[in-house]
Amino acid sequence: MMADKDTRFHRVTWKHSILGAVALGAVAVTGVLGPSAHEAALAQAGPVTAAPQAAQAIPSFADVVDRVKPAVVSVQVRSKAENAQVSSFGNALPDIPGFNLPDDHPFQEFFRRFRGGDDNSPRRQQPTPRRSVAQGSGFFISADGYLVTNNHVVENGNEIEILMDDGRTLDAKIVGTDPKTDLALLKVTEGGPFPYAELAAGLPRVGDWVLAVGNPFGLGGTVTAGIVSARSRDIGAGPYDDFIQVDAPINRGNSGGPTFNLKGQVVGVNTAIASPSGGNVGIAFAIPSETVKSVVTELKEKGRVERGYLGAQIQPVTKDIAAGVGLDKAGGAIVAGLADDGPAAGAGLKTGDVVLSVNGSSVKDARDLSRQIAALEPGSKVSLQLWRDGARKDLTVTLGSLPNQPSQVAATGEDSATSVGKLGLTLAPATGDAKGVSIVSVEPGSPADGKGFRKGDVIAEVAGKSVETPADVRRAIEQSRESGKKAVLFRVESENRSRFIALELPAA
Repeated sequence: MMADKDTRFHRVTWKHSILGAVALGAVAVTGVLGPSAHEAALAQAGPVTAAPQAAQAIPSFADVVDRVKPAVVSVQVRSKAENAQVSSFGNALPDIPGFNLPDDHPFQEFFRRFRGGDDNSPRRQQPTPRRSVAQGSGFFISADGYLVTNNHVVENGNEIEILMDDGRTLDAKIVGTDPKTDLALLKVTEGGPFPYAELAAGLPRVGDWVLAVGNPFGLGGTVTAGIVSARSRDIGAGPYDDFIQVDAPINRGNSGGPTFNLKGQVVGVNTAIASPSGGNVGIAFAIPSETVKSVVTELKEKGRVERGYLGAQIQPVTKDIAAGVGLDKAGGAIVAGLADDGPAAGAGLKTGDVVLSVNGSSVKDARDLSRQIAALEPGSKVSLQLWRDGARKDLTVTLGSLPNQPSQVAATGEDSATSVGKLGLTLAPATGDAKGVSIVSVEPGSPADGKGFRKGDVIAEVAGKSVETPADVRRAIEQSRESGKKAVLFRVESENRSRFIALELPAA
């Protein structure tokens, strides 16, 4: 692949060189033959280029770097690794079948010489515990030694050392971690007071300059610059993704380090890069300072983060789903399932409800609803505005505390199969503990196939009504058509989750 890229590069360069040679040749010929009529006309008309302007000064970040760099540290994490066979010269030897060579093998002399032993010395030592070292970045947020890094930098660590910009190495302890946002709060108890960085109060704008300071590839104190490329990025890293995207060069070892604005305030904590090779390609992601503030506050006070819990499985409202429930446009989050004995079920929330706002704040999509609920304290009361049965409805829910949620598996059945030909589905009553209609097969290329229906899925509801037989499904589809709807909404259970799928109604 590298050879191909180099070849393409040289081809482009070669093409440009030819064009340059042609242009030079044309000038030479014109000079020999004298000015053309066209050139004479241009000379009379005057130059067509704009008057030269003063060159814009290139900004220097040196003053900002001088202020913020002392607050940034390298984080070295030591952890015990699994036992390994270690040779007498310190390298781990893999446990490969056939590795033990016979005593008369020619390679034995080779190993004997490098071991520095005699013929009777053992070829291997006993298993010895090894210690692995991981490196990342971090920064102080207070003079008394609190500092922030990524959870993935320290999560497996037994010992943590902080290498400061002034060359000191200090021990640090974990105060608390939050895997869901990939943040960790550490504390250094000796050697203070420490230089620290201030967290920015708001989000930067797209196009703002930013500086990243960190420990890429173990090269501590490295500074790179770029701009904010985008905001509110969801990269699938966690349930509360809301990253700032920057194009400042970020590499391995930058994890946990800060991204600064030109005021010297931290706007984000670097946590991920998008790269096919693992190196910088100009797409990096930082956790916003607003998130860092709220998480750090809870970690400092409680050692953990407590989040509000609604007890509802949700998904975004697409245009098709909006048409299926009678909304004018896509937006909000539709309830696809409810946890048994959860706050939402207890308050009267139903599957098929669309959550439009939380405490008066509009809900853009399912992820936005998750973030809004998670930001609230367990036990707090929230006012939800819903869309149910073609009308708005208000509901008050008292939030619980986020637990590990169990999931339910829906069984399938293939008896009494019935085809819904225009949709491309073959259905049968579900068996076992599952309630609904099982999908026996999906016709390739059909509307159902295109929307993601799969064999083994169980249809629990159609158009907001529970179904138990294929006839129930047909009846619900027909009633939706008669009511003037352009699409019909299915609630489907599969792979330990529940989701809504909207299908355009076929012609009668």
